[in-house]
Amino acid sequence: MPEIVPWEYSLHIPNDPRAVTVSRRTVRLVLTLHGLIRLADLAELLAAELVANAVLHTKGPAALRVHWSAAGVLRIGAWDADPSPPEPPEGLAPAPYDEGGRGLTLVRSCADAWGWQPLAGGGDRGKVVWCELGRTA
Repeated sequence: MPEIVPWEYSLHIPNDPRAVTVSRRTVRLVLTLHGLIRLADLAELLAAELVANAVLHTKGPAALRVHWSAAGVLRIGAWDADPSPPEPPEGLAPAPYDEGGRGLTLVRSCADAWGWQPLAGGGDRGKVVWCELGRTA
């Protein structure tokens, strides 16, 4: 079996709804160039949801990170400056016809793993929300 060479890309994005489209297209291009087109549709969806949350629910800039590990796992992460957890308050589930509010539900359902972590400094540097897709995704 050939050795898997890890790589990583980061994209710094402004607080702008158009950043979601830029992020989707960037993820597709990166995966295509690395011969991972089989992951592109799902990775694009997950990246869009993570970036949309970062842009829509915070006021500052954000960043997208796409990392392929030596173990053959794709990790997609979105950073934003707000250190609070990415969970909606209890009892605020979207109504059946709401157009939004399902982003993390999609991430939880479609990713092999997901999570979030505050960054150093007691959380005053924001957080990263991430998800992973394995080789068989």
